[in-house]
Amino acid sequence: MTDEATEFRELYERHTGYVVEGNVKASLADMVPSVVPAVFEGVVVPRGRATSRTILDVRKEGDRWVGDTVYETPDGPIGLRSYWIMHEGAWRAVELENFPVEDAK
Repeated sequence: MTDEATEFRELYERHTGYVVEGNVKASLADMVPSVVPAVFEGVVVPRGRATSRTILDVRKEGDRWVGDTVYETPDGPIGLRSYWIMHEGAWRAVELENFPVEDAK
């Protein structure tokens, strides 16, 4: 694994941990400020604490990183894909989308 891949994986694991904890402030700090709150429009995300998370994939696509995670919540599982770009010297989430959890099995 490259240094960039290791660095991003650590960031992504930390970020998804914030989501599980329900730490909205910390998870928003990992996003490009100009996309908030529009990035959440039409996307289902965990509200409050999640029970757990399973990181399914972290991959590089061109000049951005993509992470796929399933969050277990009291209302059921949520498949959430995030797209990350280098923004002002740091990797930041810029786009979110849901994916069907049954596709992840």
